[in-house]
Amino acid sequence: MSAEKQNLHIEGMHCASCVSAVEKSLKNLDGVNDAAVNLATESATVEFDSEKVDFDRLRKAVSDAGYEAASSAKTTTL
Repeated sequence: MSAEKQNLHIEGMHCASCVSAVEKSLKNLDGVNDAAVNLATESATVEFDSEKVDFDRLRKAVSDAGYEAASSAKTTTL
């Protein structure tokens, strides 16, 4: 298992329901260990197994929830 932490910029969130939808979509991906979404900073921090999940799958999960995701420059190997 190759654990990583990725910060994502999330566009389009306006309320707590938006945060919940994004978190749920990310956490439902096989290989995601944890996801925390912050409305005030319009960001998500996702811990995942990079052997199972990559940025494109994270971005698609956010997109499927109705929002847009961009990667921050920081990815941390855990």
